[in-house]
Amino acid sequence: MQRSSPSVPRRRAPAVFAAVVLGVSIVGLGCAVWIGLRGASAVQHLRSAQATVGSATTEVADPAGAIERLGEAAPDTSAARALTGDPVWRGAEILPWIGPQLAAVRTVAASVDDAASTAVLPLRAAAAVLAPGAVHTPDGAIDVARIAAARPAAADAATRLRMAVDRIAEIDHEPLLGAVSTAVSSTSAALDRAATAAEALERATTLVPRMLGADGRRSTLLLFQNNAEWRSLGGVVGAVAQVDADAGRLALVAQASSADVTAFVDDPVLPLPDDVRGVFDTRPARYLQNTTQVPDFAVGAAVAREMWRRTHGEEVDAVVALDPVTLSYLLRATGPVTLPTGEVIDGDDAVPLLLDEVYRRFADPREQDAFFQSAAAAVFGALAEGRGDSTALVEALTRAGDERRLLVWNADAADQAVLDGSTLQGALPVSDDTRTTVGVYLNDGTGSKMDYYLHPRTAIGWCAAGLATLRVSLRNDAPEPSTLPPYVTGGGEYGVRPGDALTGVYVYLPPGAEVVDRRTSSDGAVAPGFAGGLHDGRAVVKWSVQLSPGQTGVLDLDIRMPTTPRLEILSTPTRDPRETPDVGACSAAG
Repeated sequence: MQRSSPSVPRRRAPAVFAAVVLGVSIVGLGCAVWIGLRGASAVQHLRSAQATVGSATTEVADPAGAIERLGEAAPDTSAARALTGDPVWRGAEILPWIGPQLAAVRTVAASVDDAASTAVLPLRAAAAVLAPGAVHTPDGAIDVARIAAARPAAADAATRLRMAVDRIAEIDHEPLLGAVSTAVSSTSAALDRAATAAEALERATTLVPRMLGADGRRSTLLLFQNNAEWRSLGGVVGAVAQVDADAGRLALVAQASSADVTAFVDDPVLPLPDDVRGVFDTRPARYLQNTTQVPDFAVGAAVAREMWRRTHGEEVDAVVALDPVTLSYLLRATGPVTLPTGEVIDGDDAVPLLLDEVYRRFADPREQDAFFQSAAAAVFGALAEGRGDSTALVEALTRAGDERRLLVWNADAADQAVLDGSTLQGALPVSDDTRTTVGVYLNDGTGSKMDYYLHPRTAIGWCAAGLATLRVSLRNDAPEPSTLPPYVTGGGEYGVRPGDALTGVYVYLPPGAEVVDRRTSSDGAVAPGFAGGLHDGRAVVKWSVQLSPGQTGVLDLDIRMPTTPRLEILSTPTRDPRETPDVGACSAAG
């Protein structure tokens, strides 16, 4: 018998296949809609959280309020995490193109949620311990034990925030859409600011108690830099003071002019490394005024400490450098102070008074130094008395530190290591996988106070892959030389015409970088030319330019860099906080 063929299943196969395809399509469409709706909602929550975190991490004046705002982001971050963590979302992360976008959004949501939900509590605990008015004892001393008690909470918050930053840093930007990549970068930057602030708080709660004598008497040498006569780290050291601390009680035990500190003309007080001598000779180790000429505070601070020991017989534990701009920030926190002359000085008039007016009042340099010392002593007295809101003082010190106007060096290596990576160390420019940093340092060659009238502008930008252009311009805005005291113009004593300003510009290149072209224009000024050297593996280009009133000098360097990450510039802080470097496109520098 002939066997019949199973015709029914064959007729149904296309229908079954179609049903399966339709079912898969419906499921896929459902998943796409599910992911799209949840993704849109998650993005809204993340944008809201990012705005909250961004405003919190840029608020210095009200840290307690900033912490509360950081906590306010938690509901949004928690919602975004829940919306991006379900199995459907995770399953779609294996898909091409869309998968990396989904994975990036989920990682950002989880990281921000971890930061907002776990770091706020320890930050809040630290803020409560360091609340305004709570860091002074009834007898007026600084409560060093209370400050130290805030360290565990600060360290916990710093660790949690840094973990969130590191997690986002692992995201591969290569497959990401531009908008997604930008969102990842901006969120990472906001969290990095929060982590940096928490790390600074951890350092402060670790080191400040020690420097204030929590474990016994500590001595600190204060170096007052004068921005009217440039040195790499700010200005010539014009006055010094020794402050002793014991259990949070401060005492100003000695003050002196730089002229009172022995000049070691014949033999440097300490040996300088060969590469430092190759760039700066031995001047930084022979004259206290030049100890801030080397753009590495660890070098100059050790020299200043030894000079003070040999001159005054006191071996200090730490050296701190600051300038009149820092004093003006502190005066805004403490309020006006009265000098022994009866004159009142405040945060608005401190800089012009100490860097300009004083030279018009007093012809004798010792009288000038005495006036400066009296102003510094008055500010110190206000701080020692506990004047000023602690939040405002933190803001003042933070700003000065960020602008590299406040530098700290400890003779104890363990204490100094607490500051590793912070601007307070005044270290050489650092380049790594995330940043390429150039240093631009200014040094007076006139022997005068003419830098009060000089205005620098520094800019850098990428012009091609691995090729950046740096522009440094200087403008002399001094008035008619005859209207200025000889002490300000230098009086021609060092061979520079009164009213002119001779400046040495030291450009520190990143390790492995090289100058491929250099151009100068000097508006008729004298430009003696270039010199160079090598300092700690960094090529140094020195350009000298002499400018008369009204003249401008410009230096352009085309620099080939070994890598092309984010560009940064470290530069000499001047008397005007607005004179900061520009980082942008090639046209910004060229």
